[in-house]
Amino acid sequence: MSKKKFTGAVRRDKRKSIWKDTASWQMLLLAMPAIVGYTLFNYIPLVMSLVIPFKDYKFAKGIAGSDWVGFRNFGWMFTSSAMGRVIRNTFLYGLWFMMIGTVINIIIALLLFEVTNRRALKAYQTIITFPNFMSMVIVGYVVYAILSPRTGYLNQVIGLFGAEPVDAYMSPGAWPGILTIVSVWKGMGINSLFYFASLMAVDTQLYEAAQIDGANRFQRMWHISIPHLTSLACIFIILNAGKLINGNFDLFYIIPRDTPLLYSTTDILNTYVYRALATGKYSMGATVGLVQSVVGMILVVTANLIVRKISPDNSMF
Repeated sequence: MSKKKFTGAVRRDKRKSIWKDTASWQMLLLAMPAIVGYTLFNYIPLVMSLVIPFKDYKFAKGIAGSDWVGFRNFGWMFTSSAMGRVIRNTFLYGLWFMMIGTVINIIIALLLFEVTNRRALKAYQTIITFPNFMSMVIVGYVVYAILSPRTGYLNQVIGLFGAEPVDAYMSPGAWPGILTIVSVWKGMGINSLFYFASLMAVDTQLYEAAQIDGANRFQRMWHISIPHLTSLACIFIILNAGKLINGNFDLFYIIPRDTPLLYSTTDILNTYVYRALATGKYSMGATVGLVQSVVGMILVVTANLIVRKISPDNSMF
């Protein structure tokens, strides 16, 4: 009986060249329309957005024909008298919305998790999620119907008690609270579902063991549910850190109705640039977009470093 000598070498099948693989070419042809569309509407505009900030862009000349001006387009960001107010509002609103949104979304997820009736749970989820699918234009009409100085429901209620009507569109100090309510009301439903889905993955035996040990509902929530949501909350905070310099244009433009008297508390970088674009200053919009992208990347990396310093297990990278 002959024996084959064992050499220890592992036989590897020769991979077929991609140029000769018919199946790969068929898949590539199927994906070609998506590749072409993504290149035309994403990558080419991305490259152009990196060029326009350094040119005196004129629509008639095009991007290639416009004059190169270097960093001159960045100068107005440091010389504009309104830039300090705009950046302050953009950053503070973004930071406030991120903090209050995270807290409220976690609270709503915890409350939904305590609902045992499936029909009631579906009803609550539908009610709180519905505003997310409403157009901001419709939300703007709803807000105006409530706050209208003449026919608003708020002033009608105030009139029943004999008080003087309130004109919110003449009171800049009232709008941080109004914008917060609208932002939280519109986005809390869909965002809380992520935390709720995470709670559904918690092992029920942990709650049963804690209940046997005498833990009440609040203690189970504090020691089991909230620690389980910490990692997800950290991920959302890191991702949203890049949006601190990018305000919600629809919220800050449509809800206050672009009222100049309210600019001190409602004007952000996006609305300021929009008014500049209306005058034909296209390079300004591209410049701000580039700065926002760079600052957003820095904020994401910084937020991740802070989270990794505090809790390495909850950082993204």
